[in-house]
Amino acid sequence: MTELDYYEVLEVSKDCSGAELKKSYRKLAMKFHPDRNPDDKEAEEQFKVVNEAYQVLSDEEKRSIYDRYGKAGLEGQGGMGGGFGGGNMDDFMDIFNSMFGGSGGGFGGGFGRTRRDPGQKYALDFEIELPLEFHEAVFGCEKKIDIRYKTPCGDCEGTGAKDAKLETCDYCQGQGQVLMRQGPMQFAQTCPKCHGQGQSIKEECGSCHGKGYHEEEDTVTVNIPAGVDSGNRLRAQGYGNEAKNGQRGDLYLTFHVEEDENFIRNGNDIYIEVPVFFTQAVLGETITIPALDGELELELKQSTKDKEQFVFDGEGVADVHGGRKGRLIAQVRMILPKKISDEQKELLEKLQESYGVESRPHKSTFDSAFDRVKNWFKN
Repeated sequence: MTELDYYEVLEVSKDCSGAELKKSYRKLAMKFHPDRNPDDKEAEEQFKVVNEAYQVLSDEEKRSIYDRYGKAGLEGQGGMGGGFGGGNMDDFMDIFNSMFGGSGGGFGGGFGRTRRDPGQKYALDFEIELPLEFHEAVFGCEKKIDIRYKTPCGDCEGTGAKDAKLETCDYCQGQGQVLMRQGPMQFAQTCPKCHGQGQSIKEECGSCHGKGYHEEEDTVTVNIPAGVDSGNRLRAQGYGNEAKNGQRGDLYLTFHVEEDENFIRNGNDIYIEVPVFFTQAVLGETITIPALDGELELELKQSTKDKEQFVFDGEGVADVHGGRKGRLIAQVRMILPKKISDEQKELLEKLQESYGVESRPHKSTFDSAFDRVKNWFKN
């Protein structure tokens, strides 16, 4: 049987730093956590393996032994459990806080706290990604969203078991909790498999096929505030999954804002590239440019340079938290003629000579050296 390589499990190199190790562990543990993968045995096993690997590699002494002797060298070291045995407890708590903690407010912050009674098989709060067009995010809009939410199966009372009959959970041995250790201290955490019930399904319910719930359709109307950006979250209270008592959790919307063909957004600032013909840049001119809401006048000074920027305060995106508007930044892109007529060429040559620049080509250093060699042979 091939032995798992802990470094490969955590998708890091053998010379990775502690910070890199922690970052990869947090990503994988959140990805495979049973609460995010209900009824997924493969994800549950992968979750155990990820924790086992991190317990070893996050401990300098155990990592050193593992690097020398492999998994066999750790036997009897007390770090090979499948739950939360060793490792850094702060890292474990960071993950739980990232998944279930944080701000429960209406906008921004982290995901709301997942509420669940001991017999609840799914989280009441859930999250979906909502795509927005550029102008919808900048100016705000009203959106109608079709969703599917979970409601407890009436036939099995939400247990997922036929006739609501359950057996002792083999992950926590019926305790409803697993232990985390940090040095001499020991902490209890709700069992990720049975969610604190201490029991698991003996025979699946025929109505819900062991899931413990059915799915219903609903439509949510949400007012999107002006200034939201990709990654921002909004809570739609009371549109989450349904609990056994009939109350519903919350729906969290994470926005993905599409790009615009003219404007580039950076936070609350907006960038736009302005094509300027080279004579306009040399002579100076006032031109009209598009803005988020209408148009603006851009005054080009004489000898404006390519890629030069002009800043308009308060013409950017409204701050979603109620602060000041950002800036609009116009960057010049110099346009040169691709073709010129004989008359235009003559005028440009006269202009060039008026600046004291010779129009005839002069020889390069290589040409001059070549001429000297030819003359040497002639002589």
